[in-house]
Amino acid sequence: MQTDVFATAPFGSGEPSAGITAHLAAQPQVQRVPSPKLSLFVRRHLLDDATCTALCSQIDQTRRPSTVSDHNGDATYRTSETCDLDAADPLVAQVEAAILALTGLDGRYGEPMQGQRYAVGQEFKQHTDYFEPNGLDYERFCGVAGNRTWTAMIYLNAPEAGGATRFKAIDKILQPEAGKLVIWNNRRPDGTLNPASIHHGMKVRAGTKYVVTKWFRERPWG
Repeated sequence: MQTDVFATAPFGSGEPSAGITAHLAAQPQVQRVPSPKLSLFVRRHLLDDATCTALCSQIDQTRRPSTVSDHNGDATYRTSETCDLDAADPLVAQVEAAILALTGLDGRYGEPMQGQRYAVGQEFKQHTDYFEPNGLDYERFCGVAGNRTWTAMIYLNAPEAGGATRFKAIDKILQPEAGKLVIWNNRRPDGTLNPASIHHGMKVRAGTKYVVTKWFRERPWG
């Protein structure tokens, strides 16, 4: 696994987002997607191929149908599979450490990392990662740690066709690439929820797509 990230004192997820944004922008291999609407960054080759392959294997072993909060009645809204990754596993711990070192986020605010698998025809239609405050499941998911703040997602492979992530509000499509990290702020600079973070895990048309995702919260997890 590559380790060419800068270890620094972390910013708590409750810190002003400008601090984390500035930290990311200062990393020499991080690119910011130009947009006044959304803080979105990309870092290619965060993980090497061997790490990505090993994580794909872990996802395959324990995957289950993905779920959604506040179901909207559309049975095809999210059709991927999900895996809970064990934070005590040395490989998972290394990947989480790499995310924290690069982003400056505080691990205490992070949810346990998950893996997702998309087979041909599977997708996650347009959605935001934060929970709607007026949603039926808001208290269940946000009562302790608060809402989601930052999302860190790493592609583990590139399927043969399809599987891109589309941020419609900023007219940006990101293509899967093994080891590529995509991280964005689900809030505006003033801390309010940002609807411009809406994104679509587009259908895989050939092959299989794997990603891992780590979400961060307003307060320490758990």
